[in-house]
Amino acid sequence: MLNLSSKTDQGVKRSREAWFSKISRLFDRSSVEEDTWEELEELLIAADVGVATAEELIQRTRKYAREEKLREGSQVRSALKVEMVNLLKVDDNGNFLDSGIRQVILVVGVNGSGKTTSIAKLAYVLSKKGKKVILGAADTFRAAAIEQLKHWGQEIGVDVVAHQPGGDPGAVVYDTLQAAQNRQADVVIIDTAGRLHTKFNLMEELKKVQRVASKYDINQETLLVMDATTGQNGLAQARHFTEATGVSGIFLSKLDGTAKGGIVLAICHELKLPILFIGTGEQLDDMAPFDAEGFVEAIFS
Repeated sequence: MLNLSSKTDQGVKRSREAWFSKISRLFDRSSVEEDTWEELEELLIAADVGVATAEELIQRTRKYAREEKLREGSQVRSALKVEMVNLLKVDDNGNFLDSGIRQVILVVGVNGSGKTTSIAKLAYVLSKKGKKVILGAADTFRAAAIEQLKHWGQEIGVDVVAHQPGGDPGAVVYDTLQAAQNRQADVVIIDTAGRLHTKFNLMEELKKVQRVASKYDINQETLLVMDATTGQNGLAQARHFTEATGVSGIFLSKLDGTAKGGIVLAICHELKLPILFIGTGEQLDDMAPFDAEGFVEAIFS
C-alpha cells in the first residue's frame, strides 16, 4: 500500500539537496586525498551527523577502503554508503506493524514532536492492513491532545477511549485495554504525556502507564516519537525516555521538514535504537517503515 521508495525519497529530499549531494560530489575526483576526508567530516557535521558519529563513519570507511585497496573516488563513495548502511542497521524486533500478534504500543515523546499525528498515521496504516485498532488518550494533562486524538479517530474510523482532562492516565490505559479485549482489537495505541512539571514526574508517570499495560497478557512495545527538525537536541530528549521506559524503537517525525537528515545516523550510532518509521509529510499516509539501504540510496540518488 505504501510506496516505500517514493515516501523515503520525499522524506530526504531537502537533506539530499542541501548536504548529501555535496558529499556525493566530493568523490567525483579520480583519487581521494587527506583533504577529501577533512571536507567529508565538515559536511557530515553540518548535516547533523554529530562529531562522534562522523568520526566513526570516516574511520570505518577509511579502513574498508584500505583493506579493499580502493583508490578511485567512486569506489570510496560506494564504501561510504556501505558503512552508512552498517551504521543504520541496529538490531530490532522487525516491523511490528506486520506481526500477527495482538499488541499494545505505548507512544512517548516530548510535546510538539508530532506524537499525536504519528499515532494517527500508524492507526491509519494498520486499519488499511485490516487490523482492528483502538486508541487510548492517556495524555490527560492537555485537553488539546485528547481532542486531537478524538478528531483523528473519527477521521480514520477507529475507536478512541478518553477521560476528562486532568484524569488519571493509568485509568485511561486500563479502560482502553478492557475495551480492546471486549471488542477483540488487534492493536492498542496509547498516547502518553509529553511534559509534566519535572522530568522526574514525567518519567514516573510513564513507568506507571507501562506497569498498568503490562498486567495484560499482550505484547508491549514502546515507540519514541522524535522530531527530526530538533537535530542533536532531540538526542538528549531521547536518552531520558530510553532510560525511563525501555524504548523499542523510534518514529522519526517531520524528516521532510529538515535539511539535516544526518541525525538519522547519530540516532542509530549513539542511542543504539532502531528507527522503525519515518514521517515524510502532512498526509495520513505520509510515513514509511525505515529501511537502511533504501534510506542511503535515497539520500545519495
